[in-house]
Amino acid sequence: MSRLRFGYFMAPFHAPGRNPTAALERDLDLVEHLDHLGYDEAWFGEHHSAGSEIIASPEIMIAAASQRAKRIRFGTGVTSLSYHNPLWAADRIMQLDHLTRGRTIFGVGPGSLPTDSAMIGLNPTDTRELLQENLDIVVRLLRGETVSAKTRTHELYDAKLQLAPYSADGIDVVVAAVASPTGPRLAGTHGLGLLSIGATLSADGFDALGHHWNVMEERAAANNVTVDRSKWTLAGPFHIAETEAEAYRQVEYGIEQWFDYFQHVAAFPQMAVSGNKLTEMIDFINEAGIGVIGTPEQARAQVQRLWDQSQGFGCLLQMGHDWANPQDTKRSAELFAQEVFPHFQGQAQATLDAAEHARAVREGHAAKQLEAVDHMTRKYQQELASKA
Repeated sequence: MSRLRFGYFMAPFHAPGRNPTAALERDLDLVEHLDHLGYDEAWFGEHHSAGSEIIASPEIMIAAASQRAKRIRFGTGVTSLSYHNPLWAADRIMQLDHLTRGRTIFGVGPGSLPTDSAMIGLNPTDTRELLQENLDIVVRLLRGETVSAKTRTHELYDAKLQLAPYSADGIDVVVAAVASPTGPRLAGTHGLGLLSIGATLSADGFDALGHHWNVMEERAAANNVTVDRSKWTLAGPFHIAETEAEAYRQVEYGIEQWFDYFQHVAAFPQMAVSGNKLTEMIDFINEAGIGVIGTPEQARAQVQRLWDQSQGFGCLLQMGHDWANPQDTKRSAELFAQEVFPHFQGQAQATLDAAEHARAVREGHAAKQLEAVDHMTRKYQQELASKA
């Protein structure tokens, strides 16, 4: 298995009514913690309504976080490209690419909250059509082309970016997908990366992961481009502790608010969460396969299941959800780094083999010592017998 990358996807979710300033500060603090733990990526979302996912500009969050966390890569998870002038969206991401020294991933999507798009006079059909139009423009601009184009919301005249990317490799562009094939089609058409936000969701046995990649490859072949599994990112919820019972206790802090949001606020039919009592909610996450509330061993099994189902991908993101308090959330991230990373990054087996070798050497050495002692004892007994 190739080295799997790990990260966090922070839409984020924060319960309404709590201090939003403190919540944003905790998001930045968590990213700094993830950077110290060796996580590879951190993604911030864009939302403008409903009071729970309170980041309006992932670019602003990334600019702030990049000054604290100097190694980790940052993704917009996602920029709702349908809401924006594609020229300014590309221009901002290019500036961010320089501010982060090439550590920016441009994740794009149509926007997920109907209450967001309604405020600017768009419906879900409009946003998906605009995503296709705007993405084509953005890809061309990031390649250094001069673009003249007209969409239903904007018109460009000889538009061109004034900066080139920070690195020769350019800026990675990733398209978001939940269950529909829209995201994979667009990503495959342009040879871009894919962010499967619905990676752990399943309905009637529908294999979203396998279907997504098949669509990607079909569209890529039709457009004479290539797609790379290392640029395929999956996201799903986890919270782990030393024991399953402890993990259950910890998520009592905030899982009810999270369920209420997805059941009654965020029109997200794929997240068909069910349960009215705490135990029902927790059991549903585990039993439906949506996520893991439990131990590092259970988390490893979930990652392996996703790897097997998808036949390989590049990065796994844990979803930020405020199920637990900040201290327990950090500890969960730490346990994940300690106990899950090594099994998918080629480090666990080497240390296990070294420990087994050392054990065998010690046992062999001990056996030789016992044999030597036994030999000396018999020799001493023989000398005593001869003197007698």
